[in-house]
Amino acid sequence: MILTGRSLCLPSPATVQELFFVARDANIIPDISLDPVLTTFLSLDSSAALQHQYAFLQRGMSREQQSTFSLNLTGELGGVSRVTYGGVGVVALALSMLFDQVAQQVRAQGSTERDLPSQGSGAKRIFGISSSSRIGWIIYSYLHLIPGIANNQEKVAETTEIYDNLLKLELIDHYERMTTKKRMSSVSMQQWLVGAAFHLHMRIHQVRLNSVPLGSVESLRRSYKSGLGRLVQDYTAYLRRNIQVTGPSGTRGPRKHRTRGRPRQTNTLSVTNMNCSGNHLFNDSQVSPIISSHKFNETSTPNATADRICRRNGSSEDSGLNVPTGSDETSVGIEIKNNSCGFNRDEEVLGLLVIEPLRNVSHSVQHHPCESSAIQQALVTRIMDAQDLERNRNFFRYQDRIFHSFVRQRDDFELKIN
Repeated sequence: MILTGRSLCLPSPATVQELFFVARDANIIPDISLDPVLTTFLSLDSSAALQHQYAFLQRGMSREQQSTFSLNLTGELGGVSRVTYGGVGVVALALSMLFDQVAQQVRAQGSTERDLPSQGSGAKRIFGISSSSRIGWIIYSYLHLIPGIANNQEKVAETTEIYDNLLKLELIDHYERMTTKKRMSSVSMQQWLVGAAFHLHMRIHQVRLNSVPLGSVESLRRSYKSGLGRLVQDYTAYLRRNIQVTGPSGTRGPRKHRTRGRPRQTNTLSVTNMNCSGNHLFNDSQVSPIISSHKFNETSTPNATADRICRRNGSSEDSGLNVPTGSDETSVGIEIKNNSCGFNRDEEVLGLLVIEPLRNVSHSVQHHPCESSAIQQALVTRIMDAQDLERNRNFFRYQDRIFHSFVRQRDDFELKIN
């Protein structure tokens, strides 16, 4: 059997694993999974979870703070202590948000601390609020309204119908942008997944309120189950296109895996050609075509980027910057001209690992240039395996008995007034 060159150029599992660890330690491995807060309150355990949170928040309060907490909550709930359907699905999630908000306000009274967590930061994490779509803001706005009207079932039904339509249209537009307009990204993927899961439970709550027929929920569930399958395929293809890896250059000793230290992250993703006294610091074939930012050298790590800038007389030279427009995956060419550099030609220049635009990190993991393609494919597999896709899919393939258990949920919630 004659071995081809390609078969001799496969990376070792240790190389792939070390690069994955570098990306993980730099916090650039994307996570499109649903937030545990969302999955907990949109479950059959929502009532128990809300009771636990309510007790836990008060456990760290003084008696005076507990009294203020109960008083403020009663005020937010329209002067009543019992909330209809308060332990169920979207209403339980709305109350959970309210509990956190009021607890933060109570603890902040008379406190000089400025680092108390904000309600906005929690909502951004849970609902994936971003500028890529209005999905997160629609959910957040709806949940903000529910506690004050929860005991008026007619008002809840009317409000839920309005926000159901808003969310449905935004999800349709968002899906089209990702699948036909090449707006796929990790943020966009998570936004759609959060929106679809929440929308399904909004519709389940409308069935509880007798606002829509049972069949409308089943139809929506099948639609989102099919849509998720298509988006997972497109997202995997998106990662294959965007993940790039170049190895460190310069002094090369025997190939070994270096002890992992703190990775160096940079927002400068692409250097296509850098000339110093006629000598290339980078081999053109080893440089990533992906960019992350319109700014060059935003890193504070000298070896990651600053050391790559050729200096003359102690200061960096002006560079020619070429930024093509009209593409989501813009490439930036940076060329430093007429420089004499003080670099030692044997000095190591760090490699670069790009997961997607704005997610990249410098690294020192040695590998042969011909292994890059196989490494990229292996990293795609590792990243997709790291996503909790099975749990996400389960949101849209409930068995009939579980689905009917959701519809039959009727738990109210009652505040314990001290």
